[in-house]
Formats: sequence, C-alpha cells, structure tokens
Amino acid sequence: MWIWPGFELRVALRFLREGRMQTVLIIVGVAAGVAVIAYISALINGLQSNTLAKTLGTQAHITLRAPDDLVTPAAVPAPGTAVLTETQPRAQRLRAVANWQALVPLLEGLPEVAGVSPMVSGSGLALRGEASQAIALMGVDLDRYDRVVGLRSKVVSGSARLSPGEAIVGRELAQDLGVRVGDRFTVQTGSVSDSVRVTALVDLGVKDLNRRTVIVPLRAGQSLLALPGGASQLDLTLKDVWVAQALARALQSRFPYKIESWQETNAQLVSALNAQSISTGIIRGVVLAVVVLGIASVLVVSVVQKSREIGILRAMGATRGQVLRVFLVQGAVVGALGSVLGLLLAVALIWVFTHFVRGSDGLPLFSITLPPATALQVALIASVCGVLAAVAPARRAAALDPAQAIRM
Repeated sequence: MWIWPGFELRVALRFLREGRMQTVLIIVGVAAGVAVIAYISALINGLQSNTLAKTLGTQAHITLRAPDDLVTPAAVPAPGTAVLTETQPRAQRLRAVANWQALVPLLEGLPEVAGVSPMVSGSGLALRGEASQAIALMGVDLDRYDRVVGLRSKVVSGSARLSPGEAIVGRELAQDLGVRVGDRFTVQTGSVSDSVRVTALVDLGVKDLNRRTVIVPLRAGQSLLALPGGASQLDLTLKDVWVAQALARALQSRFPYKIESWQETNAQLVSALNAQSISTGIIRGVVLAVVVLGIASVLVVSVVQKSREIGILRAMGATRGQVLRVFLVQGAVVGALGSVLGLLLAVALIWVFTHFVRGSDGLPLFSITLPPATALQVALIASVCGVLAAVAPARRAAALDPAQAIRM
C-alpha cells in the first residue's frame, strides 16, 4: 500500500528528473518571475519611503490652525425673498489658536500622536548691511519641534540651540546674507526688529526653504509677530503617517479649528504614490500569470509524454487521487525551487542597485531592502501559483484510462 506523501513525492521527483531540460527551464522561468516581483516591490517601497521621508521631513503630519475669518452677513434674509448682494472675502490675518496651551496635552494623549509642537509663523525681512532678504520666520520650542521634523539631524554647521537672541537659519539664506555661525543679523517684521545670532545652519532638503527659513525661540517669534502668548499653529507628528487623514477628520469633528493632514497638503504626491502602487500590483499580476501559464504548459506536455507511465501506475493500483497529487506535487516543487532561486536573484539585484547606481552627487539614490515578510509573501504566492497551475494537467492525468494509456 502506498502512503501519502512518499509515493507521490517520489514519482513527482522522478518525472522531473527524466525531463531535466523542461524542469530546468521552468524553474528558471519561475525564478525570473519571482525575482522581478521581489525586486520591483523592494524598489517601489524604497522609492516611496524615500519620497515620504524627504517630503515629510520638513512638515508636520497634521497641522491645526485657527479657523479662517469669515464675513458675517448684516441680516438673515426672510424665506422666499430674493436678495442681490456681493460679499467680499475678508483678508486673513495672523491669529492664535484659542486655548492652545490646554490643547497640547490633550493632543499628546492621543494614541496615534508621537509629538505636538506649537509654532508661531509669519513673514519678515532679514537685514545685514546692504543685504535684505524676505524670510519665513518661525518661532518654536526647539525640543518639541525637533520631534516633529528632526531639525537637529539637518544641521550642517554649528550646534542647534535656541536661547533668547539666537536663531537657526537655512544654508542658502546664510550665503545670501554673508553670515556664518556666530554672526549676527537683524530680523524685521513690520515696525518690530531684533538682532539675532546664528547658532546653526540647516539643510531642509529644498533650496527654496533653505533660502527663506529663520527659526527663533517661541517667545521671540511671538514678540516679533505681535502675537504675545499665542501660537498660530500646532504641528502634530504621528506614529503612522497613513492614519493622518482619518485622524484629521476625527479632530475636525471634535474641535472648531482648521485641521489639515499631509495628504491634503500634498494631494499630487498622494496621487503619484497611489499610481505607483497600482502599477506595481498590475506588474505583479502579469508576471504571476506568465509563471502560472509556463508551469501549466510544461506539465501538460509532461502528461502527454508520461501517459504510458501513468497508465502502468494505474494498472498497478494507483488511484486517480494519487495520480492527481503526483502532478500537484510537481507544481509545488517547481514553484518552491523557483521561489528560492528567484529570491536569491532579487537579493543580488538589490545589492547591485545599492552599490553601483549613484546620483549626480556620487551617493546612492536611495536605500532599498527586501523585508523578510515581503520575501516570504512572494515565495508563498509563487508556490501556491505553482500548485494552481498544476490543477488542470493533474485532472487530465487522473482522467486517463489505464488501458488506453498503456497502448499509447
């Protein structure tokens, strides 16, 4: 009596050995498909992670501001009356978030939130000698702001600190003003001005930001922007960036503030990331379809070539179920071997990309890795596809009549 799976496995391996060339070709085909899927998945994930890191490295995941100023109508028209009116929208002014001191610990207590940073921001001028540059002035609590955007990691010169009378400026702005760490320049906003000393130069990743960013202590920003004790916005950083949209909507339903997520601020980026994900899914589906068709075609040919052997096995007492499982095992073996070889090839491709593909600055474009979870998922999918591809040939083999098969 034959016991599963010993009989089926031995017969399946023998059939594969007898058709060595076909077996090698299909395993190589499966390996190529798995390598493409794994490599493309790792590449797109690395590209998206790098894009998000650069985009969100200079901005909060969620921003909370005071609501916009609206024009209040003089009178509510009576029902059924036609009113001809033209309302001019009000010019928006810098306003503080109401009760922001009490709101900060409340937001920090949310499980999705990793940090909250109050900020007062507005425009101004940086003056030094005859040089005059328009700037974006930000008053922050350095420790809190660093948890949101990682400011200290962007320092290229000096040491990031914000004591009274000190400032951190963008690298390009320092060049335009002709200042270095330790030098002083004047910040002017309206009729208010103050002299500040540069403690650090930062590279925010975008030249336009580097050319206009000046960061001062929160109290100095409040004084310069005539917002004593106020914060014009609260910046939130989250543990998972992809929950920002849902959390922003939940906060909007609870608080009367203007709340925006990074997805709303970067709508085009989100659309591009979604398009990349969809394209990757289509590529993976097409490659898997090719792998399935390749395995199925080889096993169909194997059924035709092994018809006589199948008939002899049936005449010796092998059941239809055992013959069916022989070809299912072949599909599983081909899928498993191809998956292992494909993952090794994908790792080699990733190594080549990481070590030899460089940007214009001579540094790697971005880092990509193949997470074990992704590798295991791709290997399992390929193995399952190998079994599924073998279903039709296996059913055909199991349906052969022993007498007719032996006479072939």
